[in-house]
Amino acid sequence: MNSRPDTPLLDTIHYPADIRALDKSQLPQLCEELRQEVISAVSVTGGHLGAGLGVVELTVAIHYVFDTPSDKLVWDVGHQCYPHKVVTGRRDRIRTLRMGGGLSGFTKRTESEYDPFGAAHSSTSISAALGFAVASKLEGANRRAIAVIGDGAATAGMAFEAMNNAEAGGSRLIVILNDNDMSIAPPVGNLRNALARLVSSNKYLSPRKLAARLAGHLPKPMRNAAERFEEYARGMMTGGTLFEELGFYYVGPVDGHDIIGLVEILENVRDSDHGPMLIHAVTQKGKGYAPAESSADKYHGVVKFDVITGKQEKGPGGGPPAYTRVFADALVAEADKDDKIVAITAAMPGGTGLDVFGAAHPTKMFDVGIAEQHAVTFAAGLAAEGFRPFCAIYSTFLQRAYDQVVHDVAIQNLPVRFAMDRAGLVGADGATHAGSFDLAYLCTLPNFVVMAAADEVELTHMVHTMAKHDSGPIAVRYPRGNGRGLPLPAEPQLLEIGKGRVVREGKTVAILSLGTRLEEAEKAAEQLESMGLSTTVADLRFAKPLDEALIRKLLTTHEVAVTIEEAAVGGMGAHVLTMASDEGLIDGGLRLRTMRLPDAFQDQDNPTKQYDEAGLNAPHIVDTVLKALRRNSVGVENGARA
Repeated sequence: MNSRPDTPLLDTIHYPADIRALDKSQLPQLCEELRQEVISAVSVTGGHLGAGLGVVELTVAIHYVFDTPSDKLVWDVGHQCYPHKVVTGRRDRIRTLRMGGGLSGFTKRTESEYDPFGAAHSSTSISAALGFAVASKLEGANRRAIAVIGDGAATAGMAFEAMNNAEAGGSRLIVILNDNDMSIAPPVGNLRNALARLVSSNKYLSPRKLAARLAGHLPKPMRNAAERFEEYARGMMTGGTLFEELGFYYVGPVDGHDIIGLVEILENVRDSDHGPMLIHAVTQKGKGYAPAESSADKYHGVVKFDVITGKQEKGPGGGPPAYTRVFADALVAEADKDDKIVAITAAMPGGTGLDVFGAAHPTKMFDVGIAEQHAVTFAAGLAAEGFRPFCAIYSTFLQRAYDQVVHDVAIQNLPVRFAMDRAGLVGADGATHAGSFDLAYLCTLPNFVVMAAADEVELTHMVHTMAKHDSGPIAVRYPRGNGRGLPLPAEPQLLEIGKGRVVREGKTVAILSLGTRLEEAEKAAEQLESMGLSTTVADLRFAKPLDEALIRKLLTTHEVAVTIEEAAVGGMGAHVLTMASDEGLIDGGLRLRTMRLPDAFQDQDNPTKQYDEAGLNAPHIVDTVLKALRRNSVGVENGARA
């Protein structure tokens, strides 16, 4: 068992005001103790480790220099917010991270006043901080807004859109670029920090302002030449020309682990009235924990682990393969036979299985970074040239590219293949990562084919079907986690578009399932049969186009029909209801019920508990059927047989 570290100074810190009461000389000790506390906590809970360890000094420095929560601190994504949570009144709950009823793994407005803006999707921090800064400006206040954004998140278009508008925030907006992977400007040791302190200080800013005022009195040609010389000279010294062009005053690169230097720089920036400021801090993922330093990718997100050895807990092993791996292997097999197949992901090669595809077909895998909009239109361009692109993006992240899905793919009827991983509930990652809405936002689009895999065998067939579908866009959704343990086919089947299958025949009750709730539907059918209710179970396979012939048959030959799907209202069930209404199928007294995710954002929890809360397990299906039949001759009343 991992013992808790000795943290005498951290024990005195309950809120950022306590940090501000310390002497600067105490800050290095506080950082070391905070780092050990984060390592200890995450070893118990699992979660995102490397990113948080890399921003310990930044966290302490920001809270030491700025008056949080009056000054607004916005973390991008939130992977790195665990140290922030420890020092903002949540240390007593830090070992409940990502658990049911516990702390969120991301920033969350309802959790603390020190989380002014919730985050879990990337690249939103600068826009949000700009909003806070402009609000302060409009109110005549002097509150600062600080956005901390990683170098990966800063590659997304939204970050540049915000920076392009940053001058509206004036000196109230401060952006800290946490460069922990690709070094935009190479570190140069102490000289780098000395330069950063210089260019952020009044000793540099004041003469620059004086020069600007004097230049205003020069003839225009001379004035323009002077301004260009100053800008490019400083850009060559600091690497900040790009940010200057976007309206920022650039400071850096700085050592993100030099706490004393960071405090001095942040104090200079805080006291400046120059305009929007960008501080380029170079940090190291996993800083201070050797296993994480040496393997940043493996320690970005971790399960429980032993602090001494760094060894992470393993699952039982030998079980069914994850749906992600099934998709990856199926796609590799298709690409082995088809040179036109390419794969695209948006900074998630490991999460989507495309790392496996990239190893097999390195010239046909494209990771475009955190740029889902670009990924979709890039895929559309490839499709327009006769290639067969598979765009593998988590369901929740594909939401960010909906306009491109509509305008660049659907309207042009281009055969882009969408593989939507993490469809449905996702356990510890909670509401921000749940793939709840893809059926609702795709099934309304003309030209689209939308499938949901009931198990790993079906997913294999669906990948093959997508590879062969050249007449328009097609999508498949599948969940996080492992399959059912079914043997995979030696050769995949080509599914007929819009045709479902009956997996169990009955006469009284029809359960129309879409996706991996099929297993629960089959369990419910067994229970209903034991009650004397003959039950049909159908796997619709397609949310669009619906298998209208099958649905029509089931609705007209059974006394009650129930649809079930792991998606929000507006998906398959809604379209079945629309079809039944249009054709008058419910006019004769058919009892038709839809089961879906609740109209609520479900917090993180154990997946089994999440499904129970959502009402999507076998007992809930049985209860729905019994309530629908309570006036039927079977004699069921209030969920119990009479």
